[in-house]
Amino acid sequence: MARKVKIDNSILKRRGYKRRSHEPVNIVCRILIVCEGSKTEPNYFKAFRKKKRGLYVVDLEFGGGGINTKRVVDEAIRRKTQAELENNPYDRVWAVFDKDDFPDVAFNAAILKAKKNGIGCAWSNEAFELWYLLHFCKRETPMSRTEYKEAISRAVNDSPAYKDKKEYVYEKNNPENYSIMNKYGSQDSAIRNALDMEKYFTDQSFATHNPCTKVHEIVLQLMGKDEELNQEISERVNQKLD
Repeated sequence: MARKVKIDNSILKRRGYKRRSHEPVNIVCRILIVCEGSKTEPNYFKAFRKKKRGLYVVDLEFGGGGINTKRVVDEAIRRKTQAELENNPYDRVWAVFDKDDFPDVAFNAAILKAKKNGIGCAWSNEAFELWYLLHFCKRETPMSRTEYKEAISRAVNDSPAYKDKKEYVYEKNNPENYSIMNKYGSQDSAIRNALDMEKYFTDQSFATHNPCTKVHEIVLQLMGKDEELNQEISERVNQKLD
């Protein structure tokens, strides 16, 4: 069930609106995330369910799991279309997947197909773990999936905030990975590092954009910091108050 958030009284007052005790104003932002993986990515994004985002609360739904890149995009399109036909559209729909060893041509085609159908793509090249690593440092050279475990483990152990006597070892499907990365690293740093990284890639040969990740784009929305989405939510608030 969607969680609801009450609109701040100061906003109501600026619009000359007097709330009645039985008349709450609730704004829910529906976001569908279709993931390639069944645990790593869903476990991470589920942590945002617990966070209030300014004027609204994110109602997250998940799909996919254990399917390849092309099927992730196709499933996202199918779910988006179905919701629109039912007159209950999502505010945003995302496809989350990695490059890994997926063929270059197919990887590029999947991203372009998603964009054509209004689906956001939070892809990573080569793996989702790149997003975790960016919480601690920039990355300018490619890294294979097998190298991420050691790199993330080392970054956490080297963090000044890590005081545990037991050596930390990264576990891919640990449901606490969101908390670990933010406790010992920095989400804001990860966003800055991802933005800096993508400046080096301007063409549509996405398979060659390595290292690169677009996870920060969905994270900004889930944090309530995406200007376009915020504008849409603000307009919805105004409609409710009119």
